[in-house]
Amino acid sequence: MEPHNKSQISEFLLLGFTENPTLQPLIFGPFLSMYLVTVSGNLLIVLAILSDTHLHTPMYFFLANLSFYDMCLTSTIVPKMLVNVWTQNKAISYADCITQTFFFLLFVELENFVLAVMAYDRFVAICHPLHYTLIMNPRLCVQLVLVCWVISSLHALLQSLMVLRLSFCLHLEIPHFFCELNHVVQLACSDTFLNDVIMYFFAILLGGGPLAGILYSYSKIIFSIRTTYSAQGKYKAFSTCASHLSVVSLFYGTGLGVYISSTATQNSHASARASLVYTVVTPMLNPFIYSLRNTDVKLAVKRLFTQKL
Repeated sequence: MEPHNKSQISEFLLLGFTENPTLQPLIFGPFLSMYLVTVSGNLLIVLAILSDTHLHTPMYFFLANLSFYDMCLTSTIVPKMLVNVWTQNKAISYADCITQTFFFLLFVELENFVLAVMAYDRFVAICHPLHYTLIMNPRLCVQLVLVCWVISSLHALLQSLMVLRLSFCLHLEIPHFFCELNHVVQLACSDTFLNDVIMYFFAILLGGGPLAGILYSYSKIIFSIRTTYSAQGKYKAFSTCASHLSVVSLFYGTGLGVYISSTATQNSHASARASLVYTVVTPMLNPFIYSLRNTDVKLAVKRLFTQKL
């Protein structure tokens, strides 16, 4: 195919979940509903934590950040998809595509890191309870979040700049519902070896590193609970970790499922359907997981509604 200079590219085409035009209108309603539930649910968690002084602790500080990242991640992807479905127009401009790629990487990495930080917080609370307030002081909590932002921003910026150096062909159809980095790079006519190396290197480093930290933290937590806690203490300790473990399982389980499904099948839309789970469904479920399993959050939400009324 004939290559085009990157400065001449005007737009990409997002093919979405299906190329059947009769099915497109059926997608709009469910996705709009999921988006509204995601934004309202996560916003409610953030407001409840901010308004209730009982929740001004490290654990809920990190939970508020996670809910904010969930809102931002979904808002980076779903509104554009809804506009394209409603207007029956699959186009996304070159600048918008690169911008979407940047913010998608940013908020996915922020979620990735904050889940690891939350695991560390639980590790300190259960394994070193007497030193918890000393170790997890407000200054350290803010510093951990800032470090997450710096690393995630630099990584997203690097990957976006690496895409800008590529030249693209005439065939600019992305078999996805958003500008996913790997699919965008695959459309390039120029050499993508350096892009691929950097992409997979940081996927292993920034994805595997936090996951290893989570597994290490919970291995220590389980050992500590089994050796030092009473039967009642074990139940209470495990209950404080249950919500976080559920979210971790959803996020990493579905994320790994995306890459397994994309390599195991030749269906161009399989990766898009798999990505739907961790980019849309998981952020929608997170508020329910934390509110249904956490008495403090439920009480805070009730107090928030009582104040409004």
